[in-house]
Amino acid sequence: MTDVRTAVREATAVLAAAGVPSPAVDAAELAAHLLGVRRGELALPSVAERPVPDAYAGLVEQRAARVPLQHLTGVAWFRHLELHVGPGVFVPRPETEVVAQVAVDAARVLPSPVVVDLGTGSGAIALSVLDEVPHARVHAVEADPLAHAWAARNAAGTALDLRLGDFADAFADLDGTVDVVVSNPPYIPPDAVPVDPEVRDHDPELALYGGGEDGLAALRVVARTAQRLLVPGGLFVAEHADTQGESAVAALRGAGGWVRVAAHRDLADRPRFVTARRAGAHSEEDSP
Repeated sequence: MTDVRTAVREATAVLAAAGVPSPAVDAAELAAHLLGVRRGELALPSVAERPVPDAYAGLVEQRAARVPLQHLTGVAWFRHLELHVGPGVFVPRPETEVVAQVAVDAARVLPSPVVVDLGTGSGAIALSVLDEVPHARVHAVEADPLAHAWAARNAAGTALDLRLGDFADAFADLDGTVDVVVSNPPYIPPDAVPVDPEVRDHDPELALYGGGEDGLAALRVVARTAQRLLVPGGLFVAEHADTQGESAVAALRGAGGWVRVAAHRDLADRPRFVTARRAGAHSEEDSP
C-alpha cells in the first residue's frame, strides 16, 4: 500500500500536469485534510509513513479536473478565520484580506463602530471585522440564497446581523448611522470571462460579473447604498479588478457626494480597491 509521502509526491506530478497553479501545496493539503492533520505535519515520519487513505486518489482526480481545492476540503482560510465554503459561494481570495484590513483599522479606532458589508458571500469580510473588532456592530447582506446559507453557517454563534436581500435597498433601518461600509462587489466585465477554471466554472456568476460595459455597475449601486447608510465622513471601501483602478476612482468622483476618493494597491502592488469618505460635516478632515 502506498504511503503518504509517496502518494503526495505522485499527486504533485499529476496536478502539475493538469496545470494546477500550486500542485505541491494542493497535493499536501488534500492529504492533510483526509488525515486530519496540518500540512506541516505531513513531514513527520509518524504521518508520512502511514498508508494513504483510499479517498485520496479521488480527491486528486477532482482537483486535476480543476474543482477548487476549497470545495474538496470544505474550508477556506481568510485572515484569522477558517470559513466553510463549497458550491454556490464565492471562495474568498487573499487579495481581499487587504480590503478587510482597511475596514478593521477604521472600525478599531471608533468607540462604538457600526460596519456594513454589502454582498458578503461567505461572510469573510464581515466576520473578520467582528472577529478583530469585537466591540463593533456588524451587519451583512447577501442576495444569493445559496451563498447566504454558507454565510449563515459561518456566522453561527456570532453577533453578526446577517440578512438575505439585494444590496441596492438593504438596511433602510440603518440609514445615516453607519461608520464603515465595505464591499467586494462583482466587478468582472461581461466580455472578460475568467481564464482559471476554478473561477469560471465554479464561482457563482452573481459574484463575478459586475454588469455594464466596464464591469462597475454593481460598484456604482453599492456606492449609492453606502452614501445612504454612512454618517457624514463615514468610510466606504470597495474592491475592484486590477484593471479598474482609474475607472473605479472616476466612477465615485463622477457620482458626487464623496471626498478623499483614493486608489489603493494590494500586497502584489496591483490596483485593488478604492476608498472614499461621505461628504458632510468635517469629512474632508477625516483620515482616509
